[in-house]
Amino acid sequence: MTDFNDYLSYFKEVPKTGVIYVLEQATEMGYRPHLKEWANLGQGAPDTASLTPKKRDKNILIDAENSEYSPVGGDVELRKRIAAYYNTFFRKDSLSKYTYKNVCIAGGGRIALARVIAALGTINLGHFIPDYTAYEELLGVFKEFVSIPILLSDKNCYKISIEELRNEIVGRGLSALLLSNPSNPTGQLIKGDDLKQWIDLSRELRSLMIIDEFYSHYIYDDSKDVSLVSASEFIHDVNHDPVLIINGLSKNWRSPGWRVGWVVGPEEIIERVSSVGSFIDGGAAHPMQKEALNLLSLESVETEAKELQKVFSEKRTYMLKRLKKMGFTIECDPESTFYVWCNISSLPHQINDCTAFFKECLKENVIVVPGIFFDVNPGRRRLKHHSRYNNYIRVSFGPSMDELKVGLDSIQRVINKFK
Repeated sequence: MTDFNDYLSYFKEVPKTGVIYVLEQATEMGYRPHLKEWANLGQGAPDTASLTPKKRDKNILIDAENSEYSPVGGDVELRKRIAAYYNTFFRKDSLSKYTYKNVCIAGGGRIALARVIAALGTINLGHFIPDYTAYEELLGVFKEFVSIPILLSDKNCYKISIEELRNEIVGRGLSALLLSNPSNPTGQLIKGDDLKQWIDLSRELRSLMIIDEFYSHYIYDDSKDVSLVSASEFIHDVNHDPVLIINGLSKNWRSPGWRVGWVVGPEEIIERVSSVGSFIDGGAAHPMQKEALNLLSLESVETEAKELQKVFSEKRTYMLKRLKKMGFTIECDPESTFYVWCNISSLPHQINDCTAFFKECLKENVIVVPGIFFDVNPGRRRLKHHSRYNNYIRVSFGPSMDELKVGLDSIQRVINKFK
């Protein structure tokens, strides 16, 4: 009789993203969503209840038309609405405007990124460390290109100067660069003239920028006006500048369960990215794309973003104050996202390793994400046992304020136990 392991050997080991791993471990310890005695401060999603507009409290129409397959590039009306979003808020004075042909819809941000990555040819692609955990397997699964890490330092608040960036691109021969801006997990942000310089450099060197802008409405700059950030503001020609923007409903529109994401860029690239969807995923859910037209109302973008920034800024202030008081080292306060990147080196030695700290947190019914998951290492080509982030954790202030209080009280108990 053939042993099962013979069949198992046909499959490679596929690592889990940090959030999925910690949720599975917590579930084994008794965690269930909405249990009041638990707090999920590891979640990569915003609170969807307290800020949800009333227009979302409705039934979704499923009819004969949207029961058909959607076009693999996405519903044309939704693509037009997304193009209008960028033209309205970032390109009002630009002669070059996006059209629906500059937009590709996919079933969430990871699928959107997977389409882009799958369409890349034999090139060198740079990526930063630390960065979003899901990049690791996406950059390792497709073998056409070589992924090259660029280390960011806490000394510079996990930012890189334009001169250093030029040296990296030219010196390493990078045809493309992948980054999250705003950054997950550090919460740092490239904006204004700095962002303009990045796009100018991309145009000059003809190096493709693939920019994940999923947190671009979560900006904390003490401005009385609403703050929105996008690289699209600094693009000269939407069909010539080598910039791809990835975004979706999950974070900025607080609708992770809808699984609607998109890629915006030059028409010829978008055509190829859309074609990839014909064999990778087949297209996003048609009824959710139709409903997304209501959610993406241009009239409500600034109002909802301003409310979001007010509420999340209050949670950010509360969390930073409590974490610092507990003894965490916050090297750089987050300028964006809803995460705090914490150095735990100064905690008692029993819990200043991220894995040990995570396990002790589970015993107190609170979830955090160990820092090692953000040490993006595609294909495990770098040393496995020497992560720079063994002494870091990511803590989310995405949940409601009530849940934050429960979670931070639990973390305080963990620390008190080892003082």
